[in-house]
Amino acid sequence: MPIKIKRVYEPAFPEDGYRILVDRLWPRGISKELAKIDRWFKEVAPSDELRKSFHSGELSWKNFKEKYLLELETNQEMLKNLVEYSRKEQLTLLYSSKNKEKNNALVLKQYLMKLESG
Repeated sequence: MPIKIKRVYEPAFPEDGYRILVDRLWPRGISKELAKIDRWFKEVAPSDELRKSFHSGELSWKNFKEKYLLELETNQEMLKNLVEYSRKEQLTLLYSSKNKEKNNALVLKQYLMKLESG
């Protein structure tokens, strides 16, 4: 099944399947009940240093992606497990960023799809 991404603030639907929060920090202003998160994978989120550098404008989107991909290399086993799970059931990666075109969930989804294709 394809891996989806979605802002955690958007309503949860059954077709989201297994909902995984992929941010290091809990999203502001949303309760655990409302978020309907099945799992919180802080381990696959960008490091605090990387996240802060990107949000402050010190890092370009291109540099953020490159550094984040290097960080993801250290979590191969966990990421392979996510890929295996996504082959059986719908997986939705949740993020809190307001930017729908430039966020860690997009990079993670691309990385997982690359792992899936071999």
